[in-house]
Amino acid sequence: MRLLKFFCWSCVAIFCGLLLSLSGAFLYLSPSLPSVEALRSIQLQIPLRVYSSDAKLIAEFGEMRRSPIAFADIPADFTHALLAAEDDNFANHYGVDLTSLMRAATQILKSGQIQTGGSTITMQVAKNFFLTSERSFSRKINEILLALQIERELSKDEILELYVNKIYLGHRAYGIEAAAQVYYGKSIRDLNLAQMAMIAGLPKAPSRFNPLVNPTRAKERRDWILGRMHMLDRIDQQRYEAALAEPINASYHVPTPEVIAPYVAEMARAEIVGRYGSDAYTEGFNVITTVPSNLQQAANSAVREGLITYDQRHGYRGPESRLPGMTKETWLSELAKQTSLGGLEPVIVTQVEKSGILVLNRRGEEETVAWDSMKWARPFLNTNSLGPRPQQPSDVTQIGDLVRVQYQDDGSLRFVQLPAAQSALVSLDPQNGAIRALVGGFSFEQSNYNRAAQAKRQPGSSFKPFVYSAALDSGYTAASLVNDAPIVFVDEYLDQVWRPKNDNNTFLGPIRLREALYKSRNLVSIRLLQAIGIEYALDYVSRFGFNKQELPRNLSLALGTANLTPLEVANGWSVFANGGHKIQPYLIERIDNRHGETLFIANPPTVPSTAQAPVQPSSEDAVVATSNVPASSAALPTLEPVAAERIIDERTAYIMTSMLQDVIKRGTGRRAMALGRDDLAGKTGTTNESKDSWFSGYNADYVTTVWAGFDQPESLGRHEYGGTVALPIWMSYMAVALQDKPSHAPAEPEGLLTLRIDPHSGRAASPGTADAYFELFKSEDSPPPMSELDPGLGIPGSPLPADEAAPIDLF
Repeated sequence: MRLLKFFCWSCVAIFCGLLLSLSGAFLYLSPSLPSVEALRSIQLQIPLRVYSSDAKLIAEFGEMRRSPIAFADIPADFTHALLAAEDDNFANHYGVDLTSLMRAATQILKSGQIQTGGSTITMQVAKNFFLTSERSFSRKINEILLALQIERELSKDEILELYVNKIYLGHRAYGIEAAAQVYYGKSIRDLNLAQMAMIAGLPKAPSRFNPLVNPTRAKERRDWILGRMHMLDRIDQQRYEAALAEPINASYHVPTPEVIAPYVAEMARAEIVGRYGSDAYTEGFNVITTVPSNLQQAANSAVREGLITYDQRHGYRGPESRLPGMTKETWLSELAKQTSLGGLEPVIVTQVEKSGILVLNRRGEEETVAWDSMKWARPFLNTNSLGPRPQQPSDVTQIGDLVRVQYQDDGSLRFVQLPAAQSALVSLDPQNGAIRALVGGFSFEQSNYNRAAQAKRQPGSSFKPFVYSAALDSGYTAASLVNDAPIVFVDEYLDQVWRPKNDNNTFLGPIRLREALYKSRNLVSIRLLQAIGIEYALDYVSRFGFNKQELPRNLSLALGTANLTPLEVANGWSVFANGGHKIQPYLIERIDNRHGETLFIANPPTVPSTAQAPVQPSSEDAVVATSNVPASSAALPTLEPVAAERIIDERTAYIMTSMLQDVIKRGTGRRAMALGRDDLAGKTGTTNESKDSWFSGYNADYVTTVWAGFDQPESLGRHEYGGTVALPIWMSYMAVALQDKPSHAPAEPEGLLTLRIDPHSGRAASPGTADAYFELFKSEDSPPPMSELDPGLGIPGSPLPADEAAPIDLF
């Protein structure tokens, strides 16, 4: 009895001692413990996602791939698998499982090392959200105390939801939804039982049990979990056996953009980071851009095909490398180092036949390239010279050549090469400045330099409309005569002589402004700028959004020697397209937070006729259909519209549109007539030695600018112009953009007159005048009739009296 009493009192003493120790630890540590209530408002890191205006994913930015999922959306099979693997007593304990802790303590006593922590899911939540991964007894006590508090504050469902969204599961995947997407390319709800068990096995050791890195150990872990589920009666024998028989079919999936628009994505990312700083990558912002997916895809295709077509006109520069005499394994190793660029796939020639070649792709498959797709490949000698036409495939390639191919719609392969030249395209809505498509180069992977927004190049003759517009607003008319004749400028101080010339070295004498523009006569533009004055022209042109300080302060301005980006040029041209208003290009239509609440909605200055209603997103922009963050269109604010500033007379804009339509109907842009539309206006541009090729054009729906050239300026070729390189790209894009759209030209404003004009004097024609034509005039600028012409001034080109208010003929 004495021994029994001693044993009982010893147990009581030990229990009291433990109780006092735990109480003391709690009193000592509890003041430093974080508030469990913070878990209710915890903000998990969610990446930044950029979408097209029709809710298609463009890009995702952020170190952590995470897509939070609500407890109600977690499949029951996954919950059972996770609990079987991590905490099968989760439903019954109060945050701490004494059995698991005792088991962990026993292992420490036996081995002298910490092998398992005996942690419950609740304890892991405490550690993941509040503590470090340090292995120490003090951290474990904190973990236990926090777990007890968490169980008092939160429901089991809330705890499990926090856990499955927080845990790291390998390959930058945080949370089960992200892991399902990374390993299987599907939502957790769409996985089968075996795949769910595989995901459930990852929390213990994401690297050790990773199905991509170690499929054997991952399968062992999966099968063990399935066995536990069967033992716990969570699945029956039939499902257990079927799941065990499932193969390991995990593969690496990255978020696949639904729209290829990397330059758009980068512009959006930079703007969001500018607004929110580093939080942009973790706060789960959904950014809806102004870019519709179909227009962006059309722009991508237009730029790539246009550059490939130009490139093939100038011959084949040879393989990217030669790897003869190597084994298939060596070739595959070399191919693994290559990437697809602009849709052009790297392959190695394995066999050369008369009908074509066999090539090895990165998947280890051999495919055929037909001879017909190789006939273009004349040897490149220089920009203006080609070698003889190839007669057979062996004239072009040999075994071991690393070359590029392009998959066609029918699955066949086309023999291509990476273009050496580059191009940029930007398309705007001229009514409000919304960017509808933007391409900054052939391939973002090849070069992330955004030529549409960053490359400042000389626009050449595509700048002339701004000078002509300045002339129309200073008293000239489309019928004014200007002498297209040689002119020489001498700088006595620098001992320099400038002899500007037309591109074909011809001179047409007195010529109407309308005709001079559609024939792109350089000497007329120079004389026009000389007459209106450099200062007036600079002040006028800067209204279009160009930086006056960056414009040349000399007559070369008339030939487009300013350095401008395609985006700046397109913005300037939008003034003609919208009737004289200044708009500001913008890319982001709306920003939503992780809960679908709208943080920002664009309200750009808009042409008044289209800005009467309160600003709301269009129906196609109203909801971003993501599985986890629905946009709340009902909560969007109503904003009062902002009217765009008028910067030129609407009649001037209308006359300029009429003149630029003639560029397409009878001038350097005649190829665009193939689109079969009567509402298009535009202008080509080619700089000295054809180093830059431009085309800007529009109707009332879209204004689009295309540039093409080399990053390091060099000639595109002796016979390459704006009409041969840039214009075909513009046409390819606009054909899609305007498909099924009715003709939409600017409406004719009041205050215009249409008069018959004498072609030799630029005055109102008398009845019966031969070759008279109709011309548009502002009512106050209409020319006097021929009857008022002084007999002594009847020779075309003679000066008018000093007090003559009619448009001046400049010679």
